[in-house]
Amino acid sequence: MDKPVTASSYSATTTLQEHGHLPPPWSRSDSSCLSRSHSLPSLSGITSVENKTFRRAKSSPDMLRSSFEDFTPDIAEDENDETYRFQCSCAGLYRCSVTGLLFHMAGEGDVVYRTVPWDRRLLAQHHKKPAGPLFDIKCEQQSVRGLHLLHCEIQSTGGCDFLSVAHVKDRGVEFIDPQEITETHVVINITGFSAFGIVKDEDLPPVPVRAQVLLFYRTPADPDPEALLNVLLLRRNVVLRDVLRIRKKLFPDESYIEMPPNCKLTPEQEYTLSTRPEDDQVLVQPTEAEFDCDDYGNYCPSFQVTWETTLNHIKLLLRDAYSSHGVWERRIRLSSTGAQRSCGPSALDLPSTERLRVIRSRFVEGISGPVLKSLLDKLLEKTVMTDAEREWAEEMPNNRDKARFVIDTVRKKGEAAGSEMIEFLREADPFLCEHLGLI
Repeated sequence: MDKPVTASSYSATTTLQEHGHLPPPWSRSDSSCLSRSHSLPSLSGITSVENKTFRRAKSSPDMLRSSFEDFTPDIAEDENDETYRFQCSCAGLYRCSVTGLLFHMAGEGDVVYRTVPWDRRLLAQHHKKPAGPLFDIKCEQQSVRGLHLLHCEIQSTGGCDFLSVAHVKDRGVEFIDPQEITETHVVINITGFSAFGIVKDEDLPPVPVRAQVLLFYRTPADPDPEALLNVLLLRRNVVLRDVLRIRKKLFPDESYIEMPPNCKLTPEQEYTLSTRPEDDQVLVQPTEAEFDCDDYGNYCPSFQVTWETTLNHIKLLLRDAYSSHGVWERRIRLSSTGAQRSCGPSALDLPSTERLRVIRSRFVEGISGPVLKSLLDKLLEKTVMTDAEREWAEEMPNNRDKARFVIDTVRKKGEAAGSEMIEFLREADPFLCEHLGLI
């Protein structure tokens, strides 16, 4: 065993906690593992962590490569913040569908987490910079034994070799060497809680990373005939809900255009954006923009496209400014309905699976036993659910768990299944649907 080291204030000592033997790898899918919904306590600032002695932990390959289950967290939001909650009822490896985080649970526990701002000056003291969002994580039962943080590096470029995890506390920061770096995640063992985020050395030469192009559209408003399209270049591991919430707060009349966003971009490199049609009536500003890969909070546009004529479609081409190599190209539909959705959408503006996610908590709380039974009958009749799934639902200990199981099962089956469930629910309980914003 390595010699223990003491983590002091603003210590750059690389530390890991030793947890002993963890349970064997889990891939449970039975109903007892489903999350439960409860009211969400408010979070204060990052909890202070006193100085402790840490020891380097040994890697557990079985733990790192276990199969996982997806979950959708309960989300509490206010004017300035969003907080996620996952109540786990059994050991396993679970992936958050909103943030991409994976939690390695040793047993049941109530995990509450949110994104918080980085202290860049603190990182700069240790010659580090952010390489992902910073997550404030709490678990009263201390049952989280491992954490998988989503990264954007491409392993073949060597970018993963210089990643570590900053554990930010009131008394400073310590840097944790990963147990493993997979194609998508940085894996660490944890026992204490506060804030965790991926960092990398600030003086490394830039290499391509997985990135995304996000589009926000503002329609012309009389008497101004000008339409505006904001184009954001961001790392792939930003939390999309954070981007939408912040943009909505700044620009309430702006709509998010849902397009395949993925591409590969090189930090600090210049890119150009061109359009089709390309004429004097369509203006792109600036002509070139640098990819700022460290934007984990402001979410400012890299380009703005404006025009004064009515366009039904526009084609965007993002290119390397020096080689003219195309890195992202899309044809965008700009009609006033259907193509874009608001940053703060109502349920009617979304695809069916997103509509079900948005109304999930209210559905669980509001649906009655008889309506839920009728809904189950209809889902089984139309083969949206299988006999086995119906039986699992019936075995749920209470109405809320049964409702949660039904909506999560249907959401995972895609748009057609989600649309069927919404239609059945409208027939069975129109008053509930009106309350949920589904009609």
